[in-house]
Amino acid sequence: MTVLETSAYRTVGQWCYGGTTMVVRTQVTLNADMHRRAKKRAAERGISFAEYIRRTVDRDLGEAPKADIDEICGLFASGRSDVSSNVDRYLGESLRREHLRETGQSDQ
Repeated sequence: MTVLETSAYRTVGQWCYGGTTMVVRTQVTLNADMHRRAKKRAAERGISFAEYIRRTVDRDLGEAPKADIDEICGLFASGRSDVSSNVDRYLGESLRREHLRETGQSDQ
């Protein structure tokens, strides 16, 4: 299974937030000949150099391990059990307190 089949990212075994796949920017040093050959191969395939590198790494690593939902449980613990049902209220309270703090007003 190829995680990055096109320049659009799929969310197989990757962390996502709000429907956006989180990626890590990486710098790799190649010798001049390797760089030239990789760019040529990418051009032959009609893909970008970066996409060629992603596909090559993906092919070498094989299938991504299955994501385990237990890995993220409790990761963002707020200390409250009702956050998902009261998110608007809590966000409003937080923004209000921040506004009061920034304007020097008391929270009374």
